[in-house]
Amino acid sequence: MTQNADMPEPKGRVSDAYTGNWVDHRAPDWSRPYLRLSRADRPIGTWLLLLPCWWGVLLAANVTGRFGWMDVWIMVGCAIGAWLMRGAGCTWNDITDRDIDAQVERTRSRPIPSGQVTTQQAAIWMALQALIAFGILLTFNGAAILLGIISLVPVAIYPFAKRFTWWPQVFLGIAFNWGALLAWTAHTGSLGWPAVMLYVAGIAWTLFYDTIYAHQDTEDDALIGVKSTARLFGENSRKWLLLFQILTVVFMAFAVVLALAPGANALLLAIALGGVWFMGWHMMWQLRQLKTDDPETCLRLFRSNRNTGLIPVLFLAIAILL
Repeated sequence: MTQNADMPEPKGRVSDAYTGNWVDHRAPDWSRPYLRLSRADRPIGTWLLLLPCWWGVLLAANVTGRFGWMDVWIMVGCAIGAWLMRGAGCTWNDITDRDIDAQVERTRSRPIPSGQVTTQQAAIWMALQALIAFGILLTFNGAAILLGIISLVPVAIYPFAKRFTWWPQVFLGIAFNWGALLAWTAHTGSLGWPAVMLYVAGIAWTLFYDTIYAHQDTEDDALIGVKSTARLFGENSRKWLLLFQILTVVFMAFAVVLALAPGANALLLAIALGGVWFMGWHMMWQLRQLKTDDPETCLRLFRSNRNTGLIPVLFLAIAILL
């Protein structure tokens, strides 16, 4: 959806939001600051949180050979939960980063530094989203509920990581890919090594896409002393991104083989591995397009990772039908 060139700039619009997004143009005025806190005008983060959940439940379903209504609910519940928990996490991030965001060109238009909401209002909104998400979590089995509660630890730590480490993207990966463990466990009732390998693959993938994303802010981050892998790698970023691509493919392929090789037929295994292969090629396409000194290209490639993560979802879904 594109915005008409003659249409006035929406009041309070966040600088890196999608042009013509529904929050700025269709949501009630009173709700817009809160939806902007939740990044509802920038849905890519919800996809990146959700997709590892779908990997986990679909790979588990391929192992057990069953996919029923509970699995449909796991996928739907994870989708709703991803929207809510991404919103709660982003609200927490904006509360902790409100002073930093005010100093960065791309983030100073966010609701708290721009004065659209107070810190107290943001905290109430964060709690409301988290409570609704917890209600959804309670519909899963006990082991999945426990994992969901534990996931709050990396979520709470992540906003502070860029203050004490050059690798905050690792902490983001730990938080954002937790759904691979949770959704696998929601289907099977317990953790398994394939889920752990899937989780590690997701962390490598997060290092890939969030390093690209962080290249938008390297100049501002350097001025205010915020750390990131983009700043750490500098001109060597492309080599590191290639490493993260390889690690993503290797660990995801390992997860598939570990899960399916013992009992699956060759065609099912080949289809599941095909998703891993094409995901790797999509990441390679991003590397070929990347211009680390062009913020618009970095943002476009970052957003393209929705399609990157959907590729294994598609192939794993096809494998279930066999």
